[in-house]
Amino acid sequence: MHFNIIDVAKKAGVSIATVSRVINGSDKVKAETREIVMAVVEKLQYVPNPSARGLIMKRTEAIGLLLPDLHGEFFSEIIRGADNAVQSQGYHLIVSSSHNDPKEIEAALRFMRGRVDALIIMSPRVDSEILLANLPKSLPVVLLNCRTSNPHFDTIMTDGFGGAKEMTNYLIDQGHKRIAVITGGPTNIESQERLRGYRTAFTERGLVPNKSLEFEGNFTQMSGYESVKEIFKRKSVPTAIFAFNDSMAIGAIKAIREEGFKIPSDISVCGFDDTPMAKFISPSLTSVHVPIPELGEMAIKRVFDRLQKRTKGAAAHIFVPTTLAIRNSCKKINTMSNLEKEDKVV
Repeated sequence: MHFNIIDVAKKAGVSIATVSRVINGSDKVKAETREIVMAVVEKLQYVPNPSARGLIMKRTEAIGLLLPDLHGEFFSEIIRGADNAVQSQGYHLIVSSSHNDPKEIEAALRFMRGRVDALIIMSPRVDSEILLANLPKSLPVVLLNCRTSNPHFDTIMTDGFGGAKEMTNYLIDQGHKRIAVITGGPTNIESQERLRGYRTAFTERGLVPNKSLEFEGNFTQMSGYESVKEIFKRKSVPTAIFAFNDSMAIGAIKAIREEGFKIPSDISVCGFDDTPMAKFISPSLTSVHVPIPELGEMAIKRVFDRLQKRTKGAAAHIFVPTTLAIRNSCKKINTMSNLEKEDKVV
């Protein structure tokens, strides 16, 4: 049987307001009355309704985190960073996933409303219209790697363009010209920024990017694996494969080995994000380093700056640079293959 605050008040012989004051730590209650109420709370095993408590206190002591998925090291590292930062403030983290479905995004936003004091959102499918329609304007919101033209929301963006451009230049400097990429799909903002960086690196070096070497994945290991199987159906095999996240790079490595090729002596492979597993696989994976846990921490810091009124006024737009983590999965090549000599357009 579940007891409510009315049951506690009746059993303790006090008003509902007194029970509420005791539960919420108010100092406007006599010590004797507090002891009586808490004894009844313990006996009835009463658990306060968080929404009701939030209405009374005007805070829930919880921060919401909405992610496109909960699977994979990238998202677990975001959660880890955010959770550590939240707990240091004495708050709790409520995590949900939208699966990149607009209806699920709206449902998750409605669920969070009234249950959290602030919200962090990472979803390539979210837009300002959905947010404004489903959230109160007073709720602090931080968008992680989301693009919106609405100045109301704080944003934190990683430099996908710059990171992909730097990695592509690194591969070109290593002698690679036929560089295949495995993208995250045409509707994903982060993937498109990385693709733009890849193409820009070629054009700035006076080379022509070959769109036949662009393969569409979806950030999963299986899509990296399947993309490589498709690559090996082509006449020209690339000397390097740049996957737009580490999961796809790991799937690519498995497929390359199944085809009888060695990494990096036959084909170089690199990823993006530099998740913890990148340094432990064999060979260790060269990747674009993104400070993943720090993204979660930065987002939490931003919402607490809003909650504690340390930051007022216009929304902030924070840009997070990337670096290269050079490891053993890429190798310098000194000469072009015969096929590359015949095919000058790369």
